[in-house]
Amino acid sequence: MKIILMLVGIVLLIAAGFYFIFPADQLPGFFPGHQSGGVAHIHYKHGIVAAAAGIVLLIAGWWIGRK
Repeated sequence: MKIILMLVGIVLLIAAGFYFIFPADQLPGFFPGHQSGGVAHIHYKHGIVAAAAGIVLLIAGWWIGRK
């Protein structure tokens, strides 16, 4: 369980980085918020939520691992 939580947390932090760096039209097609057609909008809210969830999962994995 610890490894799964940590891996998902790391994946979410990487996804948050994508949301902060790339505009909506350059996001991978399977990302929520992807928009084709030259949209130069950055999804900051998606990035903040993904980063927060990633941090929570990393902390949960660390918490489970110390017992």
